[in-house]
Amino acid sequence: MKPKVITYIWFDSGAEEAVKFYKNVFGDNLVVGNAAPYLVDTPSNKPIGSVMTVEFELFGQKFALLNGGPFFKPSEAISFMIECRDQKEVDAYWDALSSDPNAEACGWLKDKYGISWQIVPKGLDEMLASGDRLAAARVMKAILGMKKIVLADLEKAFRGYDADSLRKAG
Repeated sequence: MKPKVITYIWFDSGAEEAVKFYKNVFGDNLVVGNAAPYLVDTPSNKPIGSVMTVEFELFGQKFALLNGGPFFKPSEAISFMIECRDQKEVDAYWDALSSDPNAEACGWLKDKYGISWQIVPKGLDEMLASGDRLAAARVMKAILGMKKIVLADLEKAFRGYDADSLRKAG
């Protein structure tokens, strides 16, 4: 049964290349699905027979990339969050996906296709939602000073070290 909601991501072109790139990044966590061709002329002026959409499943969530033409661009208004089990996984996804150091902030990055990702360690949401509001505030302050999230620094902040002390300590 096809899911009721599939996230479509608009590309000018290059959806097939992007799916190959994401397959390389996510390995067996990404399953490539069907590709559908353009069968008639459309406002995008893509050649009949060229790839219109490529479907895939990432961590069990259905997506499709649409070669729709230059009408729309990705923006940071939508991002995809990957909750990582540890710092090693954070580092691996960060290194594989980040392509614009100027777009990095607070665990957010932008890949070479302009898609925004949040690469966060497991447990971050619990720290931020903690009943200890001072600990949660220290964690948020620490995040605001980071590009890639460093779990050890968040844990220190949660336990009582503030973000300024962490930065000065190196």
